[in-house]
Order: sequence, then C-alpha cells, then structure tokens
Amino acid sequence: MSKSLSRSVVLTTAVAVSVSAALLPAGAASAHGAPLGTSYYVDCQGGDDRASGAGPTAAWRSLAKASEHVYGAGDRLLLRRGGSCAGVLAPAGSGAAGAPVRIDAYGLGAKPRIEGGGARAAVRLVDTEQWEIRNLDISNSGAPTTTERRAGILVQLTDYGVARHFVVDEVDVHDVNGADFKDPDPSGGILFTVLGSSVPTRFDSVTVEDSTVRHVDRTGIATASTWGRRPEHPSGPGTSWEPQTGVAVRRNTVQDVGGDGIVVQTAKGARVEHNRVDGFNMRSSGYNAGVWAWNSDDVLYQYNEVSGGHGTFDSMAFDFDGGNNRNVYQYNYSHDNEGGFLLVCNGAGMTTRGSRFHDNVSIDDHNTMAPYGVISAACASTTDTQIYRNTIVTDRADTALVSNDGRTGVTFRDNVFVGAPNGGSPIADTSSTFRHNLYWRTAQSLDTSAIDADPLLRSAHPAEARDTMLRPGSPARGEGTVTGDGVTRDFFGHRIGTRRNLGADQS
Repeated sequence: MSKSLSRSVVLTTAVAVSVSAALLPAGAASAHGAPLGTSYYVDCQGGDDRASGAGPTAAWRSLAKASEHVYGAGDRLLLRRGGSCAGVLAPAGSGAAGAPVRIDAYGLGAKPRIEGGGARAAVRLVDTEQWEIRNLDISNSGAPTTTERRAGILVQLTDYGVARHFVVDEVDVHDVNGADFKDPDPSGGILFTVLGSSVPTRFDSVTVEDSTVRHVDRTGIATASTWGRRPEHPSGPGTSWEPQTGVAVRRNTVQDVGGDGIVVQTAKGARVEHNRVDGFNMRSSGYNAGVWAWNSDDVLYQYNEVSGGHGTFDSMAFDFDGGNNRNVYQYNYSHDNEGGFLLVCNGAGMTTRGSRFHDNVSIDDHNTMAPYGVISAACASTTDTQIYRNTIVTDRADTALVSNDGRTGVTFRDNVFVGAPNGGSPIADTSSTFRHNLYWRTAQSLDTSAIDADPLLRSAHPAEARDTMLRPGSPARGEGTVTGDGVTRDFFGHRIGTRRNLGADQS
C-alpha cells in the first residue's frame, strides 16, 4: 500500500493545462498605459530565420536566431506549442522592474520542447535579470560523461552585483545526464548559480513553482554561490556572505535525481514548500539529501513529502547542515528513505544554531550504517537544535530510531518513537537531551520523564501519514508540554489547544 500523504497540500502536484500566451501585437499597452514591449515568435518546424519574428506567420525557425536578439523591458519570446527545437536558447538583454522579459508558449497543444543535445544548458541566462520562463518542456541529453556539466535551465551570474526577479513556472525538465558536479557550478535540472570573486553578487527574488524535474544528474533544483564567507563559515568561499533573498521553491515535483533533490545554498529567508521529492541520491558518489540548505539562515521548509532516498551514506529526507541558523522544518512527511528521516550535521569550524524540527511525520525511514539511524546527529555539534512534536515509526529492527556519534546540542521532546514490531529498534544516543517523549518497542535510558507504552496509533502498521493519528485512549493524549513557539496548527491541520498530545497529532 502507498504511504502517500492524504492531505492535498502535500500530494504530488496535479498536471494542469496551462493557458497559452496571448498573441499581443508589437507595441501593445497594458490597462495602465505602460508599454508591454514586443512579442517575438519561434516555430522550429515552420518558421524562417530570415523573417522578422514579429508574429506567428513571421516566426523565426531556430533557437540560435532567437538567441541573437537583445530583449528589453516587457518583451516576450514565444515558442510554438506542439513544436520541438534542437539546440540552446541563450537570449541576451534584461527586463525591468514590473516589465520582465517573458519566455512562454503560444498556440495549442503540448508544451514546446527544447532539446539541448548535451550542451552546458538547454536554456541559459547569463549576467542578466528580470526574466520569467513558463510552459516549456526541456531536456539535455548527450553522450555519457564524467567531465561535462549539464543542466536543463541554468541562470548564472559572475561578478554581476544584485540580479532581481526570476520566475520558472510550469516548466518540465527531464533527461539531463550531466557529470556528478555539485558546488559551486553544478549539473542538474533548474539551477541558479553565482560565480566570481571580485564583485559581491547574489540573486534577489527567485521563484521556482509548479514545475517538474525528473531523471537528471545530479541536482534537481538548487541555488549555489561562491560568496559564502562569514563568521558562521569562516573558511567559506569569497570574501563576504552574499545570501540569495526572496527565494521560493513551491509545488514542484522532483523525481529520480542523481544527487540532491532540492537544496538552497547561501540564502536568507527562503521558503521551500508543498514540494514532492521521490527518488534522490540515485547515481551520485557524493553526500546528498532530499530537501536541505547549506550556509543559510531563516529557511522555512513546510508541507513537503520526501521518499525514495537511495543509499545509506547520507540520503536523508531532511538535513540541518553546516552554517544553518534558525532554519525550521514543519508539517513535512518522509517515508521509505534508505538514509533516514533527518540528519543534524554541522560542518567543522562552522556554526549551526537555533534549528527547529517540529510537527513532522516519518514512516519506515531507516539507515543501517553506523553511526546513522532514522534521525542522526553526526559531524560537528550544533547549538540549540530542538526536535519536538514529531511522530517517527519504522518497520526495521536493524536501524536505530536515533543515532549519535557523540555530538551535542540536540534536544528531543514531546515526540512519539515507535520501533519495529519484530524486536524493536534502539535509541543509540547518549549525548542528546531527551525529555518527555513516548517510546514503544524501543529502549531508552536518558529520558527520566518518558512514557513507555503503545501509543495506540490508528494503524499498527502505518502505510500513510493519517495512520499515525492517535486513537481514543492513547497514552500520548494530554501529555504534551507547552512550547511557546507560537505554532497554532498540527501536522494534520488540527488546532493546537492548551491540552497537548505527544507527537504530530494534536486532535
């Protein structure tokens, strides 16, 4: 039986038919009188590169021709639906505030397809800003390689300064077979990268939404930067910390990626929500996780579902990694990951402080390689990591529910831990703080306020998140503590009252 979450907010994004771009004439104006720029058309089957490109009957034929043009405020580059283009789309120019350049589709039928043929990227924007990319089908397959970086969409800045406003919406990226390169110039599906060392550079306002990424190597959706040095990461690249701001990654589906699913690097205030990641770390030799950040502050992850992490080296669904401060995971669902549920792994010489992990559910995650478990504290110690009001259930007796190789700074409270029915699953942690958790089919010795009892979950063998809800008479009911975190709803959307339960169900 599937372990898919029943709540619609976390289900895989449904396929929707997008609205074709309006065929606006050149020089058209908005309702407020502002110029909207010029529309240019590409039809790779029926166009002509000698034409003006100014209308469907005068469309250009090639991506090379479209890439020669310098676009300006309010311009639109429209590709014909049902058509297929080989090569690279690398247009020049920039939009303006309130009048970005838009790449979109026109006509009827399937999304226009771009096949990059093994290039650095099928769609590439370099040292520019104010662009929106919508309603495309993008692939980039070439000869098998261990040396060539490849991407579906690559937006790249080098010693640029601040680049503002980028949107990727309703785009399908698939079949990108790039080499296993990660930072700071990775291979992958949808990538925003900052390079250079002379001019502090960053993105401001990046939205990736309602898109799919599948069968790509190595990273699904990511930001990366060479400007990461600060007291929390004193050995980081560059001479200062220039975090990406206004980053939103939402309602995307990421499947079968060689390495990381969704990773935010060098960012502040990012939101990663309502995404579905299924199948990550499938082909990479590096360290990878489903949804996580590096050297980033105040990142909020919520309503994400992660499964199918492959391998036992990392392959955790979620991760508090090096240089992360005040990051929060809430209302996330993880299941069937070979690397486990959560990794707490500060980098050597770095500071990771004030992390919160609450109101999440894990079913049948596991990691059998010491010192890992369903939840693992490894690497360097963190400061003030709080893990509370989660429900963690595993069917594996050969995995620890919690594992720690001597790292400090982690507190577990008000959680429900349920081990395997055939012999239980251990708590292999003598360094963290445990307070007022419920334990069933698992041995623990540090929690002096423990409840050792069957939590009476809705199902003894949970197959979906709702199966972890509490039955009447559960010993977890009414035993929770007041946290003072201001959270008013639980994982299932129930209001959190003054009488609190242990675990993710506050009904």
